[in-house]
Amino acid sequence: MCKTFEKVASEVNVVSIRVFALAYLMHKTTHVFPLLGVRNIEQLNENIIRARNQRLVSHVLKAGSSLKPTHIVHLPIRGEPLAPRAMSTTSPALQSHASLVEFGKRHVTKGIARQVEAVIEKGEGSYITLGDGRTMLDFTCGIAVTNLGHCHPKVSAAAAEQCMKLVHGQCSIGFHGPYLELIERLLPMMPHKSLDSFYFWNSGSEAVEGAVKMARAVTGKQNIIALQGAYHGRTYGAMALTKSKTIYSEGFHPLMPGVFTAPFPYWHHFSLPPTTPASQLTSLCLNQLELLLQQQTSPKDTAAIIIEPVIGEGGYVPAPPEFLQGLRKICDRDGILLIVDEVQSGFLRTGKNFAIEYSGVRPDILTVAKGLANGFPLSGIVSSRELSDKLKPSSMGGTYAGNAVACAAGVATADAFKEENILENVNARSKELFGYLEPLRSSAAVLDIRGQGLMVAVEFASPTGTSIHDPLRNPSAPAKMASRVSKRCQEKGMFILTTSAYEVVRFIPALNISKEDLKKGCDIFVEAVEEIVHEG
Repeated sequence: MCKTFEKVASEVNVVSIRVFALAYLMHKTTHVFPLLGVRNIEQLNENIIRARNQRLVSHVLKAGSSLKPTHIVHLPIRGEPLAPRAMSTTSPALQSHASLVEFGKRHVTKGIARQVEAVIEKGEGSYITLGDGRTMLDFTCGIAVTNLGHCHPKVSAAAAEQCMKLVHGQCSIGFHGPYLELIERLLPMMPHKSLDSFYFWNSGSEAVEGAVKMARAVTGKQNIIALQGAYHGRTYGAMALTKSKTIYSEGFHPLMPGVFTAPFPYWHHFSLPPTTPASQLTSLCLNQLELLLQQQTSPKDTAAIIIEPVIGEGGYVPAPPEFLQGLRKICDRDGILLIVDEVQSGFLRTGKNFAIEYSGVRPDILTVAKGLANGFPLSGIVSSRELSDKLKPSSMGGTYAGNAVACAAGVATADAFKEENILENVNARSKELFGYLEPLRSSAAVLDIRGQGLMVAVEFASPTGTSIHDPLRNPSAPAKMASRVSKRCQEKGMFILTTSAYEVVRFIPALNISKEDLKKGCDIFVEAVEEIVHEG
């Protein structure tokens, strides 16, 4: 349904536009092109680029349309640098960056914590540009989401193309192409050949909720065992499984019942030093798990154990392979399902397709999200067909689940992983990253450097520890080291995040980060650490 267009008097600078037709997504948008004198979106982009720095008249819908020149959407062009652009707004009061920040502070919920009071204008590769003009090196990747860097051309182009075909193909009505194509791409990436049944959702929390529903439904049992330090999300069921910080559940009790907690092999959990052998930690944890099954939740009542193979918000701690193998044996013995949460660690982040591959362990259910679609909201639950066939029709569903545009982005992301040799880059850059950080081990302020691939953490000593009973307290260590280092890095032009209840800074750069940008980020970090240690 394409309506007649008319020219309007307002003029716009084409530096700030790519394709206004994207605002017309819910119609047969290909009919727009003849009205603009072009054959397709590619020719329209070419015309716009040729007309750069000129002033053009925007086209808007003539009747009954809310489309305005300020709705024009910016799409990246392969190989073209991002140019600064004025922020579009219909309100003169919001023209300045400071005004926008104040508007956001007044109207965006305080339930969201922010690292910086600024507006993120755009991103390209390993960099993001703020509305105040600063360009920042991004070692956060939107918390392990933009694994291919911001606005990867192939992914953005695939999403734009899909927008012209089908935006929303409701999964309960029928299949759509990108959904099936994505499954085709993911099947060979799975950590075990038994994982051949997929359901796509929007977020990691939803994927975890779905995994718990599946475990309870197919086993007929209710209880779930989570691991100390785990983070599985902030929706109610996932929040009940989250054991990394109380801030995520404070004030929201009572939580979902039937959740029990077992220790994760992290030396902090036993007040042991960082040098404690993994074999000792594994034995302690497996013994405590056996006691849990004898004293608190019987195997006959336990549907699943859920674990992150690298705990994320709990400190970026990889699980020893022997611990994961021990979990698998207990699950097989007692008829308990093993849910492996790879929302943060999946999709090449740790130097393998999935972190669970380091142990050779087979998940019964795998949850994925974040890096799956490089910034588009998409998550997944993967299991064997044998398990998923036990679910009743309509027991799974969601209005936006498996969105067509997000799935198309996921297909392009998977293709880029392979075509651009991303895994090789991860492992090469990982070696360099650990090499840059290694000299910090000699500092009394540094407790540990750990991780896999480009999922790496530096843990600092604390003068207070977790309590007065913490034997790892170091009274001479600088206070609040992690947050101070993170803030100092920000002042030097790099975003990097803290994590966990301990003094931990985490490295999650883009998986295709260049050697030069990695060194630049590490130089900033090391300099920040040295300055904070000197300041005390």
